[in-house]
Amino acid sequence: MAVNDVPLASSKSSFIIPVAALSLYAVASGYLMSLIPLMLNQYGLSTDAASWLASAFYAGLLLGAMFIEPIVAKVGHQKSFIIFLVLFSLTVVSMPLVPTLEAWLFTRFIAGIAVAGIFVVVESWLLIGEEKTRAKRLGLYMAALYGGGTLGQLGIGLFSMDSEWPFVSILVLLVISTLILCFGRCQQPAAENHVALNVKQVLKMNKAAVIGCMVSGLLIGSIYGLMPLELHDRNVSTSSIGSLMALLVMGAMLVQPLVSWSSQFMGKKLLMGLFCLLGVFAIGLTTLSSSLVVLAVSLVLLGMAAFAIYPLAISLGCDGLEESYIVSATQVMLLAYSVGSVLGPVAAQSWMNNPEGLIGFLFMILLATSLYMFAMSVKRKSHMVAGK
Repeated sequence: MAVNDVPLASSKSSFIIPVAALSLYAVASGYLMSLIPLMLNQYGLSTDAASWLASAFYAGLLLGAMFIEPIVAKVGHQKSFIIFLVLFSLTVVSMPLVPTLEAWLFTRFIAGIAVAGIFVVVESWLLIGEEKTRAKRLGLYMAALYGGGTLGQLGIGLFSMDSEWPFVSILVLLVISTLILCFGRCQQPAAENHVALNVKQVLKMNKAAVIGCMVSGLLIGSIYGLMPLELHDRNVSTSSIGSLMALLVMGAMLVQPLVSWSSQFMGKKLLMGLFCLLGVFAIGLTTLSSSLVVLAVSLVLLGMAAFAIYPLAISLGCDGLEESYIVSATQVMLLAYSVGSVLGPVAAQSWMNNPEGLIGFLFMILLATSLYMFAMSVKRKSHMVAGK
């Protein structure tokens, strides 16, 4: 195991182990997230439970985001990552063994807590270091997360849903991810260097960053929780649902280098507004044609838009912060993301019976956020001009 008091090296080798472990986790998690809504009928559960299962997961994410920082500070990043991966793996094992709604709600809640730990650990691990290369490191994190998620979506249709093989394959990936962390050698941030933000400091955090994280949760929680059902309601075949979800997450992966590059030349608030506008355009395409090709293109663009907001928001929130506050700041912004993730699937569920469906809900969120971010960007420029 790595020694906790070794400073984090700036070389890429410092990040190979956590990113490799994250990639395998992302494949397993992406597969599981899209699998759950489609397996409800097989286990005798109503499809209406999909939104509640998604909300239970994000409620766990919300709770986990409140107390992860002390754990990371006490045992270090590497050991924390292992602990949360093991906890997540146990929830996967329990699902086919106890297929009741109550058990699955509890299981997904615990899984959310574990994932909160994984996110805080990896995000803070990669955010600590030189600020000028922070965007590239965060881009590496997001590419690994969404690239793995893309591969995970392709698992739908690979194994029969009438068997336990989907759960077995997910568990195997998680075990390999854990072994990489157990036996891999890497440097990590010194555990004793973490300092918690006080309430006054939290309230002074960049408002656009916090709102961006919350909106990201609203969008991503709804997409992962309900998009497979939305596509099913559009009479898309099960095999095509997996491919379309993979394209959506592929858009999320492909946009990360663009986010990293463009943030060097443009303000992050303006960029969030532009990406939200891209999402509005993508949804508009789906109203012009019912073609599967058009839907595929729209989902790629929607993935680019929805998944670009979080890295921009969290990077904005950490701008100017001392390294000792990064873990705490990451926890606060994950908390904002989790609030959105909990509310998203439940709020979107009320749209599912309308003609607009989930797409209409996403359209309203993206449009409102783009207008807010543009307004905040203009306001900042006005203050800069007035201060000259």
